[in-house]
Amino acid sequence: MTVTTDSTDPVTGAERRKTARVRWAAGAAVALALLFAGAAAVASAREDVPAPRAAGAPAADSADAGFARDMAVHHQQAVEMSFIVRDRTEDEDVRRLAYDIANTQANQRGMLLGWLDLWGLPKVAGGDDPPMAWMGSGEGHEHGGQHADGDADGVLMAGMASRTELERLARLDGEQAEVFYLQLMTDHHKGGVAMAEACASRCTVPVEQRLARGMVEGQQSELGLMRDMLTERKARPRP
Repeated sequence: MTVTTDSTDPVTGAERRKTARVRWAAGAAVALALLFAGAAAVASAREDVPAPRAAGAPAADSADAGFARDMAVHHQQAVEMSFIVRDRTEDEDVRRLAYDIANTQANQRGMLLGWLDLWGLPKVAGGDDPPMAWMGSGEGHEHGGQHADGDADGVLMAGMASRTELERLARLDGEQAEVFYLQLMTDHHKGGVAMAEACASRCTVPVEQRLARGMVEGQQSELGLMRDMLTERKARPRP
């Protein structure tokens, strides 16, 4: 006897949802491992004397080092927001986008921190060096927008969400969470694109320049996708 499977069978649907959860769990394990490794590296950089600077490595105040440090922080928040929205919606399109962003940016963050290790440079800037200073006076904050909450609410760089906004995202559900995540990530990508474009023109390490150009292309593509997803939900990016 031949048994056919109805695609609308609730058991089949449950299996698909289980598969999606397993996929997310695997991605979460990878991303969280990278985040914990990064946190440990930052703590080490604060407490220990950095390794001797490698011969031919960029200087600590170079665009190469500044981009690696700042984009690692920028990426960490994108991963955090993506894991928040994963638990606030069942929409497969939003969950798939969030998974892609979390996976991509966690991997890129690991590369950036790895280069700082290779160069023998600290993973956090000195107390007198503000974020994005390597981009030039004020340039970083002219791109990607500022939040009304200001730096006092945890906004370290252009495009980053404030602590208040992250707390709000964690309280929303369903389409409200989807829209707010897409709006926050749109701002985040705009700030990230500005930083990556600056590295592509100012950094001197070829492999880092290539990564920066790849970030520009990838995040610009996702900006278009997020704009369309907002339109589908009768919303738009924030001014």
